[in-house]
Amino acid sequence: MKPQLSVLLVEDDPNVRLGCEQAMQLAGIAVDAVASAEEAQRRLTAGFPGIVVTDMRLPGADGMALLRWVVERDADLPVIIITGHGDVTLAVEAMRSGAYDFMQKPFSTGDLIEVVRRALEKRELVLEVEALRRRLDHRDDLESRLIGRSPQMAKVRQLILDVAGAAVDVLIFGETGTGKEMVARCLHDLSHPGQDNYVAINCGGMADTLLDSELFGHEPGAFTGAQKRRIGKIEYASGGTLFLDEVESMPMAMQIKLLRVLQERVIERLGSNQRIPVSCRVVAASKDDLKLLSEQGKFRADLYYRLNVVRIELPPLRERREDIPALYDEFLLQAAKRYNRPPPPLTSDCLRRLMAQDWPGNIRELRNAADCHALGIGLDAVASPAANTPQSLTEAVDNYERLLITREFTLQEGNIARTSEALKVARTTLYDKLKKYGLI
Repeated sequence: MKPQLSVLLVEDDPNVRLGCEQAMQLAGIAVDAVASAEEAQRRLTAGFPGIVVTDMRLPGADGMALLRWVVERDADLPVIIITGHGDVTLAVEAMRSGAYDFMQKPFSTGDLIEVVRRALEKRELVLEVEALRRRLDHRDDLESRLIGRSPQMAKVRQLILDVAGAAVDVLIFGETGTGKEMVARCLHDLSHPGQDNYVAINCGGMADTLLDSELFGHEPGAFTGAQKRRIGKIEYASGGTLFLDEVESMPMAMQIKLLRVLQERVIERLGSNQRIPVSCRVVAASKDDLKLLSEQGKFRADLYYRLNVVRIELPPLRERREDIPALYDEFLLQAAKRYNRPPPPLTSDCLRRLMAQDWPGNIRELRNAADCHALGIGLDAVASPAANTPQSLTEAVDNYERLLITREFTLQEGNIARTSEALKVARTTLYDKLKKYGLI
């Protein structure tokens, strides 16, 4: 949703300020009025969604000083200057300094509204272009970090772009090694570029008693050995992202506490009764189906539904084999650089064997194979026996058919009609095959 643009009105005369404010409100324009340039500067954050209307004569810094301050920080932010009768020289100087327009007292409210609306339209266009540019930059960044042209990965990247800017909790589901933490990191980086904390904790990597203190923190004397205050992970992540890996292994008692935090967005350190507000995006990751676990009584159903606001499913590597060459090539280049070795050639025989491998360890296993390859260790040392087992004719045909369909489906941007026409196959037949190979 587009943010509502507003006007920051800077006017020290209370009567003039009230008149301009009421006129804009009656015209349906959001307005925030202040009496000094110094107060205006405190409210003008980067990318301010609106415009500035300021009187030239102000106590302290005047309108010209405010104009120059704004232009220095954001030359595309429209500033409308209000001048007194006879201040033509100042008005000309303001226009030369970057003012969008000026109005000379006395002026009608109709003229004021007209100028303000034009400036707001210009600001809206600038912000839309900047948002589009950021979105394209994010898309390029995502494609370099989440490699793959398969429809599944295209869907994952689009979902990340759609929710990155929203303060919504996310549940990531995928097998071991599919890149769940990378997705969490991408969500954080797109939401908080260069700012705020990214805090990751493995819920299955520590004892229950330690997990309580690790998440919520504690006060001195809360338990034996607690000699000083400790800020917990949830509190430390406030304003940023809290990543809960292997959330399916979280003890039931801890699930209850986490549910309360997600509902109320407050915590209490161990040994304290003080309620501390926290505001962070929670990204949980699981290799098991939490819905199934909740139905079996092994995971709290209310916590599952609270975490599962947005769900991102990561496909295993065996279901997106067409991405293996690009992934392996990237990992091979990274490994060669890391170990200061020349990148080894990627032969057709090597690719054939890579494509035949099931990769139960998914991307992590593929990366390990690339590391060994860069170090001069043959693929035999890291490939599972299945990679060297000859494929049956049916398996080979299925793999080739899946690769062809996936490539064309990607080229046609997921359009079934165009894909069926390009492959010269009936639409119903194509639909069945898309379902068979998990492409829709």
